[in-house]
Amino acid sequence: QKASAGTIPALAVLRAIPGLTVHYIDSGCCGVAGTFGYEKEHYEFSVRIGELALLPAVREIPHDHHVVASGLSCRSQIQHGTRRQALHFIELIDSLIR
Repeated sequence: QKASAGTIPALAVLRAIPGLTVHYIDSGCCGVAGTFGYEKEHYEFSVRIGELALLPAVREIPHDHHVVASGLSCRSQIQHGTRRQALHFIELIDSLIR
């Protein structure tokens, strides 16, 4: 989803929420790219791509902060590579308004 739609709309929505601080990880591709990273022959390459920027950056995020990713494959890569649950930005908004 990041490659096709970008992150600007989600960032704009999140940054418009009073009291919410947003930090963007400029990581490029998470390494999964749809089903690519789930295919056995691409798995190790997928993990290496994730380890270039995204996964190390997520590991540095304090555990009392939310990790947000709009793409399902990116959220799966984050969960698999860091044991952190990444929320879709709509899930975060939902939790804030409840």
